[in-house]
Amino acid sequence: MYQALYRKWRPQTFDAVVGQQHITDTLKNQVITGRLSHAYLFIGTRGTGKTTCARILARAVNCEHPVNGNPCGVCPACRGISEGTVMDVVELDAASNNGVDNVRALREEAVFSPAAVKKRVYIIDEVHMLSTPAFNALLKILEEPPEHLMFILATTELQKVPATILSRCQRHSFRRIDTAQIAQYLEYISQQEHFSITRDAAELIARLAEGGVRDALSLLDQCSAATHIDVDAVYSAMGLAGNRRTVQLLNDVLDKKTETVLKSFNSLWMDGKDPATLLGELMGLIRDTMVMRVAPKSASSLISGSFDSAELKTLTERMTTEETLCAMETLQKALGAMRDTKSPKTTAELCLVSLCDNTLGESTAELRARISRLEEQVKNGAVSAPANSGANTAYESGEPPFGYDEPPFDYDEPPSGYCEPGVDSPSQREPEPEFEPIDPSQFMEEQPEDSFLSKAAPKQPAKPEVKTVDNIDVWKAVCAKVAHLLPPDMKAKLNDTNLLRGAMENGVLKIYAAPGFIYGRFSRQEILAKFSSAASEVCGKEVNAVAAELKAQTAQETRSLEELKQFKEVRFI
Repeated sequence: MYQALYRKWRPQTFDAVVGQQHITDTLKNQVITGRLSHAYLFIGTRGTGKTTCARILARAVNCEHPVNGNPCGVCPACRGISEGTVMDVVELDAASNNGVDNVRALREEAVFSPAAVKKRVYIIDEVHMLSTPAFNALLKILEEPPEHLMFILATTELQKVPATILSRCQRHSFRRIDTAQIAQYLEYISQQEHFSITRDAAELIARLAEGGVRDALSLLDQCSAATHIDVDAVYSAMGLAGNRRTVQLLNDVLDKKTETVLKSFNSLWMDGKDPATLLGELMGLIRDTMVMRVAPKSASSLISGSFDSAELKTLTERMTTEETLCAMETLQKALGAMRDTKSPKTTAELCLVSLCDNTLGESTAELRARISRLEEQVKNGAVSAPANSGANTAYESGEPPFGYDEPPFDYDEPPSGYCEPGVDSPSQREPEPEFEPIDPSQFMEEQPEDSFLSKAAPKQPAKPEVKTVDNIDVWKAVCAKVAHLLPPDMKAKLNDTNLLRGAMENGVLKIYAAPGFIYGRFSRQEILAKFSSAASEVCGKEVNAVAAELKAQTAQETRSLEELKQFKEVRFI
């Protein structure tokens, strides 16, 4: 009768176990020296050798002629345990025997000495499935077992085993087996079974097994119907041909063909594809592309193996890292929403539409994805930055761009390298005539807007200046008028020049406030409106108030002699 490969090739000695040498060496040494524990706990994922090592250990401790810690396999004890005729070695499945009554029956039988072998061994598989009362019933005998008794527990979920059980067991952790080791083992099995298999096919099966030898042998058994096992034969036998449709779906998403994507999804749905399964496969594909991008040297052992490497490489070149992360986040949100929705198909369609056009969302991941795409286009020369922006045009027309704060200091002379229009270099510029400084405030009331002087001379754009001939008086007058309208804490700041200052600049009342909390209070629109009203009343014309942060260069101003005389501490010699 035909026997499945994973049963036929189950290891019979510790030396035949694949990929768990750190555990098998320890167990062999314990058998050789006789320093055996009364309770073992084997931890690991499925198909990594937990139950196999438990059976080998049960034979090894009862073997009449062990060979370097391995069971000989020919003595009556080894043959009887392998055939299941020795009643002193019991294997239980905790998934179906998880009640307290089962454990009580086991405890009552365990006190009797073995009849045919040296030790009575209980192998309890999936021990995390035991109920809490069952664990409590097992606890006492596990803590103080008879001399002839040994427990071997196996589990895939360590976190479900009580700490009281863990503290009484010797733990061994089984790790996932490396892809290269599994592929080499599959080639050896294929040679023994007279299968024709390629190296690529063996590596593909090893990646699909996800670190489990039993799963790998099951997949090889499934593919053995083909005369020659290659990559295409594995895809066909495993039903992975549909993954190529998933690859095409992602290509259409990257091409932003929303209509084609929805048609492809509907075709897959009509073929019986579950929406959640489809999005899961799409996420697995994008995950593999991310691995190919961030870890190209180790990608062969890190990718899932469900997709062709050449196709993954092509997809990797089409997506930035930010776009990959954004797509995975979108898929995760959709898969989470499917648990609570009554229409998974609609949720999947909305997810695919979002993937086709990431400008529909405003999340941080989507913004990063868009920025990364623009950077990629600029890097490749597909997009060039504009020569002149609208902000510069607005500033040349005489008004600074919106949001621009004029510097709160005077320009005594133009910056170095400045040239007037039509002049080649600064050295060719005609020297400006020197004039005595004139106080512009004396002309404010005397020069009307429609005077002959204003019509005859064209208006020149004014230089940014902060000449404060009467600024101190104007600011004091404004503060006096607005003080009773402000909250007490803001009123107290009006006289503190280290935190708040004011100046008339080009017909605008600039309020310089210390950065942070003070600026936040005085930059509110309702507060600025009160200052605007007070300043208009003081100046006799409409004045707007704006807030700006108090910079280092505006924090210190030269005090006048009369102002310094107000302080008693100042002495003049």
